[in-house]
Amino acid sequence: MKLKKVVALSTTVIVAMGLLAGCAGKKNSSEVLNIYNVGDYIDESLIEKFEKETGIDVVYETYDTNEAMYQKIKSGSSNYDLIFPSDYMVEKMNKEGMLQEIDYNNIPNYKNIADEFKNLSYDPENKHSVPYLWGTFGILYNKDMVDDKVDSWNILWDEKYKGNIMMLDSVRDSMGISLKRLGYSMNSEDSKQINEAKDQLIKQKPLVAAYGNDDLKDRLVGGEAAMGIVYSGDALTLTKENDYLAYAIPKEGTNKWFDAMAIPTTAENKKEAEQFINFMLDAENAKTNVEYIGYSTPNKAALDMLPDEYKNSPIFNPSKEIIEKSEVFKDLNKDVLKEYDEAWIQIKSE
Repeated sequence: MKLKKVVALSTTVIVAMGLLAGCAGKKNSSEVLNIYNVGDYIDESLIEKFEKETGIDVVYETYDTNEAMYQKIKSGSSNYDLIFPSDYMVEKMNKEGMLQEIDYNNIPNYKNIADEFKNLSYDPENKHSVPYLWGTFGILYNKDMVDDKVDSWNILWDEKYKGNIMMLDSVRDSMGISLKRLGYSMNSEDSKQINEAKDQLIKQKPLVAAYGNDDLKDRLVGGEAAMGIVYSGDALTLTKENDYLAYAIPKEGTNKWFDAMAIPTTAENKKEAEQFINFMLDAENAKTNVEYIGYSTPNKAALDMLPDEYKNSPIFNPSKEIIEKSEVFKDLNKDVLKEYDEAWIQIKSE
């Protein structure tokens, strides 16, 4: 977990040097590719490999959240050529005309993407994004501290674990858990259902030790809580490294998320961006990337090359039954999002 912070800091320093030189995120040469990605979300040796193979210089910068990336692109203050938005953000940016259509003539390795990861709800015609990685979130728990079966979101409301439960500091994720537990859609637009989910989170709050994000993983490893919400890639790494930790995707289903590669309309080096997408879809490169990051891959050719420990892992490769019960977050309209935000403010202020 500390590695991510170190990598992010190092990237920030590199970017700062570039900015002082007046070029970071702003180079216009056909020999340059400006990439904007989430921190520690690529094996950076692949960037070096791409530069050596193509002669293209990569300017690589990172962001923390989809929303921060969206605001940067929306402001027009950057010339990024390639971004890595999540499913709902692809949908949102496409609605607002912020993404270019992809020329698949330049991406022959698209053939490696499994059919089940094409024509997805957030980009039904595959015009504006290419799948990068995917996963779920679920409950990471300490087997020495939890003696009940962890197979339902209900355990997060069990008073037996008061002060030992950690939740994500994220409105869509935490509200999504509460909605799913109640038998509703994670994308509910029904005010009554949203309020019911909110009331359940308020009821749960006295049991919660903390709301957090990356810090939750460190605390779970350190035995500071019995259970918490983590993403599947982190769960795969943490359960490998710590025998006392286990991961469960509740039977009610969860969020099935996708991250993608996309090209903003402001990009000045579209051909180079498509070259990089094609490079990342190469089976060997995709395999290398997956082994570094730990999240599931939509790349069938890469999946076939991965060791059995990945292919046979219920974390990396959840059952069909779980997947069928899970949902992709949608870009909700502004009025509904306002209801979610107001609910979250009320939960946090109680």
